[in-house]
This record gives sequence, structure tokens and C-alpha cells, in this order.
Amino acid sequence: MAAEDQLPETLKPFFHRATEAQERLARLEAALASTKTDVPDAEIVEKITQMQSKLEEANKTVKQEKDKVEKLISENEKQRYRILHLVRALEDADEKLEKLSK
Repeated sequence: MAAEDQLPETLKPFFHRATEAQERLARLEAALASTKTDVPDAEIVEKITQMQSKLEEANKTVKQEKDKVEKLISENEKQRYRILHLVRALEDADEKLEKLSK
């Protein structure tokens, strides 16, 4: 309790609750360790397998969407490049037309 004596009065209740929680956690961990079996429950294994399948499916979907986004970004950059050159060509044509009309 030396650590608790050095705390301000406002923190002592929190320290006490934290200490109790640590003790309860230690008891729960000990109880869990004593009841743990080496053979996992079939239902749990099935649920884990289902969750892994769903996760793999979600990862595939995310990868597909990423690929789509990368393709769209690439296409967008190509279109911007084309637009830039079309605008420059239009400006050049306007300049030449202006020079001819003078």
C-alpha cells in the first residue's frame, strides 16, 4: 500500500479499483488456465472457419476495388494529359488564327 499512500486523495479510489480489477483478472486467468482443454470445441472451430472465409472474401473484394481505383486513377491521368495537350493545341490554333486575321 506504499504506492497508494503517495497518491493524492482524488486518485486513491481509482487506484483501489484498478488493484481490485487486477486481482479479479488474475483469478479469472487462473480459472481459465485450469479449465482449458486441448481439444477445441467443434462449434468454435466452425465459427472461426466461417469468419476466416468471410475475411478472405472481404479481402478479395477490397483488392478488387483497389485494382478498380488504380485503373480509374490511371485512366484519369491519361485523360488529363490528353486534355492538357488539346487545350495547348487549341490555344496555338487561336494564336495562329489571330495572326492571320491581323
